[in-house]
Amino acid sequence: MCGIVGYTGFRNAAEVLLDGLRHLEYRGYDSAGIALAGEGPLYVAKTQGKLSALDALLKQNPPPVCGCGIGHTRWATHGAPSDQNSHPHSGRRVTLVHNGIIENYAQLKLFLEKAGRSFSSETDSEVLAQLLDHHYHGDPLEAIRCTLAEVRGSYALAILFEDQPGKIFAARRESPLIVGYGEGEQFVASDIPALLKYTRSYSVLDEGEMAVLENRRVQVFNAFGQPVEKQRLTAEWDMEAAEKGGYPHFMLKEIHEQADALRATVEPRVRGGLPFLDEDGISDELLRRTRQVVLVGCGTAMHAGMVGRQAIESLARIPAHTDIASEFRYRDPLVGPDDLVVIVSQSGETLDTLAALKLAREKGAFTLAVVNVVGSSIARAADAVLYTHAGPEIAVASTKAYSVQLAALYLVALRLALVRRAQSEEAVRGLTEALRGIPALQRPILEECSRVKYLASRYMNSSSLFFMGRQMDYALALEGSLKLKEISYIHSEAYAAGELKHGTISLIEQGTPVVAIATQRHIYEKTLSNVKEARTRGARVLFVCKESAEVPAEVADDVLRLPECDDLLMPLLAILPLQLFAYYMSVLRGCDVDKPRNLAKSVTVE
Repeated sequence: MCGIVGYTGFRNAAEVLLDGLRHLEYRGYDSAGIALAGEGPLYVAKTQGKLSALDALLKQNPPPVCGCGIGHTRWATHGAPSDQNSHPHSGRRVTLVHNGIIENYAQLKLFLEKAGRSFSSETDSEVLAQLLDHHYHGDPLEAIRCTLAEVRGSYALAILFEDQPGKIFAARRESPLIVGYGEGEQFVASDIPALLKYTRSYSVLDEGEMAVLENRRVQVFNAFGQPVEKQRLTAEWDMEAAEKGGYPHFMLKEIHEQADALRATVEPRVRGGLPFLDEDGISDELLRRTRQVVLVGCGTAMHAGMVGRQAIESLARIPAHTDIASEFRYRDPLVGPDDLVVIVSQSGETLDTLAALKLAREKGAFTLAVVNVVGSSIARAADAVLYTHAGPEIAVASTKAYSVQLAALYLVALRLALVRRAQSEEAVRGLTEALRGIPALQRPILEECSRVKYLASRYMNSSSLFFMGRQMDYALALEGSLKLKEISYIHSEAYAAGELKHGTISLIEQGTPVVAIATQRHIYEKTLSNVKEARTRGARVLFVCKESAEVPAEVADDVLRLPECDDLLMPLLAILPLQLFAYYMSVLRGCDVDKPRNLAKSVTVE
């Protein structure tokens, strides 16, 4: 959840840390702080609020110029946002920043208090700092090993020891952490964007590993203290991709990048007009013997899985199920050998989703990760990986990740249908070509934002709003509702259109806004009837449909029409106006679009 950055080298560490934190603020913005290791005691500055508050604090009280330090931007878990609860946290000779949750912090705190330690914050992270200081007797790695052996939970740590100038110590379990390599300078961070200004060369720390960073070298050790040789990766993104590029918000930029991202995901996997997944580790033999497909994810990824489930069942004619990762991991799911479990995650670090993957593997299922970040925890833990080439997604509200996840799942559904002979080669070739043509259909929608902005201005003062649709349109309704509520703070709910009359219609009164999605021909009349039921009770309806759809005047107040394409692929078009509607509602209401309250980009805690 939180953002970590560390630097040791020849530059002014404070400036490097602030720059890195700016590129990690999407991971948390309740508070921020830095610690510097120069001559004498460790320097710490931290404050509640966004990074701009820390920047102002440092301008008022300039920090010492030195070449080593760590920084943190926080999404609060233990302890409310405050100056005291901000990171870094310190013991007597140790200062650290922490991402994750220490589950047994209460017992550890009681032990430390009995040993004479006192605490200034409510956080589990300070308990970790004090425990590390308690175990420190001159050997930092031994102290870290002893400390982490007593800890239950997740952590990514960057640590400074007062008597180890110029060195940063790092460790991780379940929470992501990477090290970056430069010439005469080294880095540690939660995510790649923090490093891109300085280097594109990095390694991912594995579970239980520790690292020691000095300006001219990085040493990595396993949990037993043995040296580890790390594979170096090269970031595919550059600095320009991680910047706004002239757009007022990252979210709007990423909405407009969807056509290019979709093409980057689909085109490398099409040969001779047919989808191929062999280079992603997904063999035809695996697909032939697959008994059922289970798609697991959280939030937007789960909604993508709902569309994928319907595409797989419709095309491949085998059972498919969608499950919420946080539910899947705590029951005894009926998966095993010859089952394909598809794990969907933008970051590849979502803790509940990672745990679901591990459970599926324990049960003998084949796991396929659909993720965006190369080398992420989920990518490394899965049996096969289908990377979505979306580039960096910085806005907390996920947009282009959703589209490329859909594209990846369509490719899986089409290949399944082909190798299992559930569809003819001609039919699969036709749908594959239609999928390749989606970016050309997306562009006109993205270029006509003014219509959606106008509609947002008509609905922006709503206190509550409903979305409705059937089948794939219901999955779209869920995602549209999620986008709206997470960035505009308008109460919003989504319902299967046929379920509205089974209770929820009691909430419809004169003027209640309803976004009705009707893009599927075979159930269009059924959805229309449900919309009429809401309209009869006084609902104010925004109707989303295909260009050719006949919409009776008495059904809708406003209509958004979309280009024609195969019903199966309509979610790739229909999601765009829903994302734009949420975006403009947020902007018009004066909300912080890219950093919605209480949310963070990568959810690495339960």
